[in-house]
Amino acid sequence: MLDLTSEAALIVVSNRLPISLRRGRDSLVVERSAGGLVAALDPALRRTGGTWIGWPGMRLRESEKLPSVDEAYTITPVPMNDNEVRRYYHGLSNGALWPLFHSFPERTRFDRRDWEIYESVNERFAQVTADELTRNCLVWIHDYHLMRVGPHLRRRCPNQRIAFFLHIPFPSYDIYRTLPWYREVLIGLMACDQVGFHCPGYVRNFLDCAERLLGARVDRDKNLVQFGARTVRADAFPLGIDYEGHERRARSAPHSARRDSHKVILGVDRLDYTKGIPGRIRAFERLLEVYPEHRERAVLIQVAVPSRGQVAEYQALKREIDELVGRVNGRFATSEWSPIRYLYRSVSPERLASLYRDADVALVTPLRDGMNLVAKEFVASQTEDPGVLVLSRMAGAAESMHEALMVNPYNIDGVANSLHQALTMDFQDRANRMRALQRRERRHDLHAWLEGFLSAASGPAAQMRPTALQDFDLWLSPYLRSDLQLALFLDYDGTLTPIVSHPSQAVLDDETRELIQRCGARSDTDVSIVSGRKLDDVRSLVRLPGITYAGNHGLEIVGPGIESFSHEDVPHYQKRIASLAQELEHICIEGAWVEEKGASLTLHLRALSHLDQRSLDSRARELILEAGFQVREAHCALEARPPIGWDKGHAVLYVLRERYGPAWSENVRTIYAGDDRTDEDAFRVLSGLGVSFRIGNTDTPTQATRQLPDVESVKTLLRWLASRPEAPQG
Repeated sequence: MLDLTSEAALIVVSNRLPISLRRGRDSLVVERSAGGLVAALDPALRRTGGTWIGWPGMRLRESEKLPSVDEAYTITPVPMNDNEVRRYYHGLSNGALWPLFHSFPERTRFDRRDWEIYESVNERFAQVTADELTRNCLVWIHDYHLMRVGPHLRRRCPNQRIAFFLHIPFPSYDIYRTLPWYREVLIGLMACDQVGFHCPGYVRNFLDCAERLLGARVDRDKNLVQFGARTVRADAFPLGIDYEGHERRARSAPHSARRDSHKVILGVDRLDYTKGIPGRIRAFERLLEVYPEHRERAVLIQVAVPSRGQVAEYQALKREIDELVGRVNGRFATSEWSPIRYLYRSVSPERLASLYRDADVALVTPLRDGMNLVAKEFVASQTEDPGVLVLSRMAGAAESMHEALMVNPYNIDGVANSLHQALTMDFQDRANRMRALQRRERRHDLHAWLEGFLSAASGPAAQMRPTALQDFDLWLSPYLRSDLQLALFLDYDGTLTPIVSHPSQAVLDDETRELIQRCGARSDTDVSIVSGRKLDDVRSLVRLPGITYAGNHGLEIVGPGIESFSHEDVPHYQKRIASLAQELEHICIEGAWVEEKGASLTLHLRALSHLDQRSLDSRARELILEAGFQVREAHCALEARPPIGWDKGHAVLYVLRERYGPAWSENVRTIYAGDDRTDEDAFRVLSGLGVSFRIGNTDTPTQATRQLPDVESVKTLLRWLASRPEAPQG
């Protein structure tokens, strides 16, 4: 278990720092930022020590340095230029992820250049974080701006404990999959040990997407996701507020001189299309139409805090709200009464406390919201005559604040009716509802959220049960028909044997050999081994007759019932590959070596440090390309292949066509298992035509149908295939 009491044990990574900067006359002026995230994490960092990493909100000049602001913990800035702010923050984060995750796909803007900058900025955050790491620390990444930090940090620090919390909703499968980079974003979260969401519903959406879009194995009872060899825990941690602070502020806030003259309905929001402000105003207008007794007796105070005013969409929203307020006031106002008081500005914490405390109704009607702390702040501030909370079902807070009057914000008549109910509710009903809400929010406050998440994130690593026969029964039984033949394709290194430091150590164990033999002995199953090794090499390692062997990524193929194959262009490249091998050996450093395979070669880099790998990789790519070969990436290795348009995918198609004819897809079921990027060629050609398994970890998207953690799970697959009922003959 991670000890969070030691110095520098917590590293917080968020888009913004807990401070904001502005240029004064002579120097930078530092101001402490407000907001729930700062209120929650600042005390934790002060207690444990550590670092807060984020963007300072402005571009520092060469002569400027971040002022020293606090000695309790370190503040480390991540620089960004104007183009990066435009594309990473305004573009991908708020132009694509924000509307999509709030279930507004029609408002999204997808731009490849935004994604590329988002990826590069996330990598920079990872590098800055890696530079700050100390022993026995927890890295806690926050929110949708930084969903790709995990893989970049994991690559630099494989054993680092990493946690992530998403402060907005996680959408359903049907909405999420419209994101062009849905695999990359999910894989970003799979690099973390603990992932947190506000609500169980968001956890269910995440698990569903991980299973359906990544082929990950999911345990919904324990909220675990197995992605390759990694297990990720996903849980709900509803964010609370500083309850005592809001309550204390409400008790001391000044009273309004006109507090008893009207019933007050209060709305407090950042100006954003997700908050449902236009619908709220229409519902209040409908209230005055249907229930005229509230005219001249009720007012709607709507606070709209300016946000993203430079964005045209938000400018249009402000115009719409301005027009709605003008229309309602124009219809119903009298010389003594104006139905809507619209405050387009920020208000001080003291003024907001007064508004909360003195309001008779809080109207919280977002169209979609990750949590919504306004509802909780209103409840904590009800220190006198209790008011009523009218709450949208689309807010995350609705999953726990059951005593509120729940509404559908799209149902204008329904909201108006609930407003009438709230305005006419008797004291005892109001008191009972409010006291129950207050007890819960006091118990599940900001500090409880913080302690709950840190306890889970610093606990023992999650472990999922081993892959079992029943898993394959669930995945494959609907696919494998008893009257059709099965074509089983298996990679060798990393699939049938574990990845080892040298290929000569990758020896097939007796149990795996027996399972392959049992599969091949079935009348309804044909087995093929497809490897990047030389043909003679892979045959001598497997040593089983009656199965098909494809070596050199399919450039050489032999097997029963098919014509032996050797690509016609192979002889042309054999001499050139020998020359390239010599050039690569000349630049090799200790720990790197070249494996020549006749028509191709592999430069092995596994024994090198990450820095040495990057240095040698760059020079080797140049030599491979100069020699006229293709560069392909493998596990800590580079492949040099002839540019003849042939790979494992072509090899699989060759075997299928030769053995089963041109209409093979109608007469055979196909399964492929592989662990490497070179196997992606086979996954790609079998997409929609077969079932494929990617073995082990990968921080890049895969075309495979499903992920398996290790070689042991492949044995379980072979055991299931060998023991399944065989179709009767004749």
